[in-house]
Amino acid sequence: MSTMNTKASSGGEEEDLGMKSETLGESSCLGEVKKRQTILVAYLIVTLELTFLFMQMGVMPYLAKSLSLDSVGFGYLQTTFGVLQLVGGPIFGRFADQFGTRAALILSCASGSAFFLLMSISTSIPLLFLSRLPAVFMHGLPGAQKVITDLTNPSQRADALGKLGLCFGIGIIIGSALGGVLSTKFSIFVPTYVGLVGNLINTMIVVVCIPLQAKPKSDHRVTEHSSSQSGSVFSIREILHLMKFPGVMEVFIVKVFAGLPIGLFLIMFSIISMDFFGLEAVESGYLMSYFGVLQMVVQGLVIGKLTNNCSERTLLRLSVFVFAGVGLGMALMRTVWHYCIIAVPLVFAFSMLGTITDSILTKAVPSSDTGTMLGICASVQPLTRTVGPTIGGVLYKQFGVSSFGYLQLVVNIGLFVYLLKNKIPLREVKS
Repeated sequence: MSTMNTKASSGGEEEDLGMKSETLGESSCLGEVKKRQTILVAYLIVTLELTFLFMQMGVMPYLAKSLSLDSVGFGYLQTTFGVLQLVGGPIFGRFADQFGTRAALILSCASGSAFFLLMSISTSIPLLFLSRLPAVFMHGLPGAQKVITDLTNPSQRADALGKLGLCFGIGIIIGSALGGVLSTKFSIFVPTYVGLVGNLINTMIVVVCIPLQAKPKSDHRVTEHSSSQSGSVFSIREILHLMKFPGVMEVFIVKVFAGLPIGLFLIMFSIISMDFFGLEAVESGYLMSYFGVLQMVVQGLVIGKLTNNCSERTLLRLSVFVFAGVGLGMALMRTVWHYCIIAVPLVFAFSMLGTITDSILTKAVPSSDTGTMLGICASVQPLTRTVGPTIGGVLYKQFGVSSFGYLQLVVNIGLFVYLLKNKIPLREVKS
């Protein structure tokens, strides 16, 4: 009898264990579904924000002109926007680390609403400059990157971050076209009204669909090296502390300098397209759409496959090497058709460099500091936009279009040799 009871007891325990394992499996499955849904919502949020941003970029020159702002004044306006984004990137990242990703995305969308509200009532030059102030916290892209970083394994991260390029491409194509249509058919202020309403809707999407705490609980353990929980959001010392982790400074330097020459070229592109290529405004618009499609194809189809089959060190070297080849092509190009051919490796290298360096840098710091690291990464483009007009203007005026290509070639050959000779430690910091 006791034997039978023992068997019955053991059978019951096995049944309980089986039921528990099934429950755990189901909850794990539900957790993965929830993660995927949250990441998809992050893609939607950043797509909408970039669409509204590119929509106003196309309208801004005409709005400035209607207020009698000359080209020098417009340059100051663009520099103001760049400086605010440059300063705000790391601060926004620390805010995300300390108060959570949802709070950071709400701040970004609310800042976007204030940006478009002030822009919609900009009937004078001082008001137009004032409308740039909310840009200091408009960082939807780093916010979405933070969501993805928190919810993906390190092996999946580069692929998931790369797909944000699809959002960027959609934003360029739809935003540029929509801004032109709305301003032409209705009024120059209508795109700003659409941007205002759109950002309010985006804020509601964040509140409803982004979890209060997106990061898994196991990732919230703060390591002894973490800086996110110490000091204020505005602590420069704590932000710069992340540069001391192995490999971070080296990879960040490569990220900044590899894309700097092409960044200078793109800043001057509106002038180059008119003077050097002889394009009309409509043709320039078509060229921008071509870039958007290229970026969508590269980031949506190519980068994910490469990150799954090649090491990040190899892909970092590859992007720098391709950038050097792009520089040679730019130095030799003479027509817009040459540029359309060069654009293919250019978009590949640009997208690959951004995705791989972001992935490497977020793995090199504690998970509690990934927001700050992404904020620092996000400051690279505003830095280029800030110094670009001056340096790019001098290069173009004194040496012509080919100077951008030769600079790109020399800088990236130097970086490629550096990456070959120096084995940068690409170690993942455990949280």
